Amino acid sequence: MPHLHMEYTANLPGLNADVALIRLNNTLVGSGQFAAEHDIKSRALKVETFKVGTGLGERAFVHVKLALLSGRPPQVKKQLSESLLAVVQDLCEWPTDVEVQLCVEILDIDRESYTKTAIGF
Repeated sequence: MPHLHMEYTANLPGLNADVALIRLNNTLVGSGQFAAEHDIKSRALKVETFKVGTGLGERAFVHVKLALLSGRPPQVKKQLSESLLAVVQDLCEWPTDVEVQLCVEILDIDRESYTKTAIGF
């Protein structure tokens, strides 16, 4: 725990997903909210087929979802969201001819039903 999902559109060639994930993971470690760095699991998905609205101009997005065990206060979730968004904003040179939307979503995972095991630790 936590699980971080980053979706980004294929029309953002300057975005390096590997660099993005390590920077996002480092931000989570630095927050002090997680017991061990190896508990952070992140992945990136490049979205090849997408639409943003109905306009004809070229648009793009980066959407980060962070799933956490339930129970954290709203101010902690807001702080995590803002710190992740700051990282995303600084990931690359954004194209000037594309309208890009950046967002972060924090999701609660039901603590009572979440199960996990580790093999080889």
